[in-house]
Amino acid sequence: MDAHVTNSTVRGTARAPPSKSYTHRALLAAGYSDGATVRSPLVSADTRATARAVTAFGGAVGPESGGDADAADTADALVPDDAEALAVDGFGGRPSVPDDVIDCANSGTTMRLVTAAAALADGATVLTGDGSLRSRPQGPLLTALGDLGVRAESTRGNGQAPLVVSGPLAGGEVAIPGDVSSQYVTALLMAGAVTDRGIDVELTTPLKSAPYVDITLELLDDFGVEATPVGDDGEALDGAAGAAGFVVEGGQSYTPAGGSYAVPGDFSSISYLVAAGAIAAEPGEAVRIEGARPSAQGDSAIVGIAERMGADVEWDRDGGVITVRRSDLSGVEVDVGDTPDLLPTIATLGAVAEGDTRITNCEHVRYKETDRVAAMAEELTTLGAETTEEPDVLTIHGSESDLRGATVDGRADHRIVMALAVAALAAEGTTTIRGGEHVDVSFPDFFDAMADLGMAVERDGASE
Repeated sequence: MDAHVTNSTVRGTARAPPSKSYTHRALLAAGYSDGATVRSPLVSADTRATARAVTAFGGAVGPESGGDADAADTADALVPDDAEALAVDGFGGRPSVPDDVIDCANSGTTMRLVTAAAALADGATVLTGDGSLRSRPQGPLLTALGDLGVRAESTRGNGQAPLVVSGPLAGGEVAIPGDVSSQYVTALLMAGAVTDRGIDVELTTPLKSAPYVDITLELLDDFGVEATPVGDDGEALDGAAGAAGFVVEGGQSYTPAGGSYAVPGDFSSISYLVAAGAIAAEPGEAVRIEGARPSAQGDSAIVGIAERMGADVEWDRDGGVITVRRSDLSGVEVDVGDTPDLLPTIATLGAVAEGDTRITNCEHVRYKETDRVAAMAEELTTLGAETTEEPDVLTIHGSESDLRGATVDGRADHRIVMALAVAALAAEGTTTIRGGEHVDVSFPDFFDAMADLGMAVERDGASE
């Protein structure tokens, strides 16, 4: 689906979608339990992949109200788009060997978290995904599971899916790099809690994307599971930042208070709404974003980044509301080591700011659904921006940029599509974004929400 966005202004109120990161973890945590309800979940292409995995392991996922589900129904069919809560019948920490291959589609989070879950099963599990996912690195996690006594292999011997994992995993001590993906740590901690021996994780390189591990620690605590980050001296730390490793005791049970868990709003998605307000709010008006309650999400840093760039932003943390007005922006330097998903949004802000916006510590952002560093450099250049791309740095030269409508490629990546749509608000004329349907991965109603705010957008020729 092509999305055609014409230069326009925005105003009004939008609600943030639920967090994809929390929904993935909550669905799997509920799967590890004897049963739990996940409230306010994000139902998207990626989170459906995690629901399918829970079902494949012997659990079940469906709307809280129940219904006439037939055993032959697919997991996707039992997860309606408008579900306000999902009832998860868990597999009690002991996943069954799946009857078929687990298809993780385009969801890297699903593949990594489910790979460790598969290690708990007494038998072999095969995991695969689409072409993009089959090109993403899984090797460090496979090596770690192998060191823990599990057969964990790439069928092509290149550290990429398809994967074969054969358990059961008993636990133990393991070393793993922290600078490739924080999801490896999350996967080991979530699975380690239900092993017999628990897992001690040593990081061989500094941890990047530490806030995502903080999300995991927060959610585990809400499910009654204790996992502890530790320093070089083995002493417990308050959070994942600066951790030398993690300890999770075995024999624990996933049991959320009251049998349910509520997913918070998603700050990765909120970032596009913040950027839209800062770039294109109607003069004298504002964009108001609901559902922005504080949590462990590192991407809440977008509020401070926008403020540093000169945006008029107010965040009522108690009310969970962010208000953004159109502002004159100036370039800044931003380290995205802990917030890789913000790179597309920051690059878009930089394209309309005066001066240079320098995004540093971003090499790991090249290993997402696509190489997001190269994608944003190339597609913003197509729109008239001036950029300089280095292995670990992306610089947007805002003063030298003049955005004009063009046809750009969303690279089958939801974050690239949404960032380019926001940039199109400020581009002269109309911008066509190929692959607009990929917003379904994390923000299925993105174009509807933006149209409600005033974005002039047409999809497949139908005016919205």
